[in-house]
Amino acid sequence: MIFLVTGGAGFIGGNFLHLMTKKHPEDQYVCLDALTYAGNMETLAPISDRPNFKFVKLDIRDRKGVDKLFAEEKFDYVINFAAESHVDRSIENPEIFLETNILGVASLMDACRKYGINRYHQVSTDEVYGDLPLDRPDLLFTESTPLHTSSPYSSSKASADLLVLAYHRTYGLPCTISRCSNNYGPYQFPEKLIPLMIQKASRGEKLPVYGDGKNVRDWLHVYDHCEAIDLILRQGKDGEVYNVGGHNERSNLEVVRTILKALGKGDESIDFVKDRLGHDRRYAIDPHKLETELGWKPQYTFDTGIAETIRWNLENRKWLENVESGEYLNWMKRYKK
Repeated sequence: MIFLVTGGAGFIGGNFLHLMTKKHPEDQYVCLDALTYAGNMETLAPISDRPNFKFVKLDIRDRKGVDKLFAEEKFDYVINFAAESHVDRSIENPEIFLETNILGVASLMDACRKYGINRYHQVSTDEVYGDLPLDRPDLLFTESTPLHTSSPYSSSKASADLLVLAYHRTYGLPCTISRCSNNYGPYQFPEKLIPLMIQKASRGEKLPVYGDGKNVRDWLHVYDHCEAIDLILRQGKDGEVYNVGGHNERSNLEVVRTILKALGKGDESIDFVKDRLGHDRRYAIDPHKLETELGWKPQYTFDTGIAETIRWNLENRKWLENVESGEYLNWMKRYKK
């Protein structure tokens, strides 16, 4: 089988390729990535010489380029990780999110329709559901929870989900969607909460925490997410949505304090900053459907996963320093008061 993995030089897509090229040596994996600021070829360096891996630099919005690639490779499966994904960036510049996360998805699916595939899989997010109140721990997002977006980012992802389901109903496109909770793990771009806080704490810098820090997220190790996607691809049902959650709810402040404690530091390093516009209060995924229908279970608890992630970040400073030498530095300045 030949798999197209878009956005494969990014965090989740890169980890997916690391895992799948080893787990399924009989399959071929073509990585497509536009190499925007969050795409990093160094993430793919450990697998670049594997015989079942190939890289193509291409933007999913490039319809002619996508069409040519499909004609050449004759893909069996398409997994779309490619997306603009940082909420703060979407607030400042919504347009690129609409172009990549909606029009780019349409470009891929039109190619899938033209050339035929076994399945198109859209990697989505729990942010399409909006948020939940902090005082109702009994409430969880299910696949039937109405979409209620809060940011240009989540709106663009919800739009893509609806477009995928429309292509399935209208054109019979074989497809699945997964909506995951917050991912963490190796190779995560350091604008995200966990790697950002690890870097700042290790340098003795202040750790910027939005608002009161009580915003809750369900943390999912990227390895568990990748295993879930692999399972959905091979055993899921066309036209279905599957929630992927880690059963690891933590407030942002709890996450920050866990990192500080692991590095021998205290609350004096925390710097509460002005809250994000439209900041969702709580995300919580119910993965019951995935667990009961496909037999998926997360392997990582938050305690084991965060310890491993802290260790990876500290042991891979060169990778992080190379990321920081680029456009990331300009973005980091915006965290200062």
